[in-house]
Amino acid sequence: METLAIRLKIGDREYPMRVKIEDESKIRHAGKLINEKLRKYKEEYGLDDNQDLLAMVAFDCMVESLETNQVNTEDSEHIKSSISHVNALLAKVL
Repeated sequence: METLAIRLKIGDREYPMRVKIEDESKIRHAGKLINEKLRKYKEEYGLDDNQDLLAMVAFDCMVESLETNQVNTEDSEHIKSSISHVNALLAKVL
């Protein structure tokens, strides 16, 4: 597993990281999205405290993650139900 040393700027700080080469673009994209959310909240709420802004971004990301997990769970259950139904139909035919 080859790693790459990168520096990622989040807010007003730079973070040195070692990442897998194949994950670099994904990690840089995540950093970009975090910075965009920071700017959005800073403009929207007039906050200058980076700790408050980062906490808001973390909270927002967690809510999005929970919503995505719920949708994925519902989709998985629907797929399992559909497969069971198709299996039952095939069993009748065979």
